[in-house]
Amino acid sequence: MSNLDEYGGGQGPDADVLVVTTNDVPGYRVERVIGEVFGLTVRSRHIGTQIGASFKSMLGGELRGLTKTLVESRNQAMQRLVEQTKARGGNAVLMMRFDVTEAADLGTEICAYGTAAVIVPAG
Repeated sequence: MSNLDEYGGGQGPDADVLVVTTNDVPGYRVERVIGEVFGLTVRSRHIGTQIGASFKSMLGGELRGLTKTLVESRNQAMQRLVEQTKARGGNAVLMMRFDVTEAADLGTEICAYGTAAVIVPAG
């Protein structure tokens, strides 16, 4: 796995479902709006990562272990979002967003959400 995959995310060029943060997709028209979809994951904190992060926070700098965990969590939530969209017959998610919250001091909840739709080439 490259640093790009460890510290970033998003779709590859051959994705079955296009996920965008915009209201529309240039060159396409929305044929049908399916509705809201979301993908959710809750991750507990790894004790080793927490201890390392505590020491690192005293010195300053990036908390790489926590960054990797958050990237993995967001990618998993997004994959679940895509699965929900495909299951409902969609080929696109418009206005995708992430929401991250603490889950009762036990971990972090990551939710990817947006509007599932069917898009077709315009024209």
